[in-house]
Amino acid sequence: MGTWIKDTLATGAVASAATTAPAAVLGRVENGSAAGPINAVSHILWGKEATCTDAVDARHTLVGAGLNAAAVTSWAALFELALPRNRRPSVPRALLTGAATAAVAYVTDYHVVPKRFTPGFEERLSGRSLFAVYATLALALAAGSLMRER
Repeated sequence: MGTWIKDTLATGAVASAATTAPAAVLGRVENGSAAGPINAVSHILWGKEATCTDAVDARHTLVGAGLNAAAVTSWAALFELALPRNRRPSVPRALLTGAATAAVAYVTDYHVVPKRFTPGFEERLSGRSLFAVYATLALALAAGSLMRER
């Protein structure tokens, strides 16, 4: 179990950074605010006003980034459960598992959990940009796992 936890944390860190970057870039392109999509995640704690906040601040940006990192790391845990513990996965297996995990994450995030617990990105990003964030999640999970020595 120790290897799984270590692998989850490592893959989660890669995937958290990788998904935050396109959310910020696409937020800047679409709405003029790189912090907006990250801030929107903090709606889980602060409600609707968080989805309208454009400025970088600890209350929204730091909390949003932390909540996103926690969520992405939980998806990394699921992803890592499907991979071998004693060796590096094959590239196709890592990519397919990453894609499956991202698909489950999307369905859960937008069709299972109550609105209050959605990521919040949907308030600040277009559908195309949401797709890009989840595609990045799929690739980042695979990359995080493939970069490690087993």
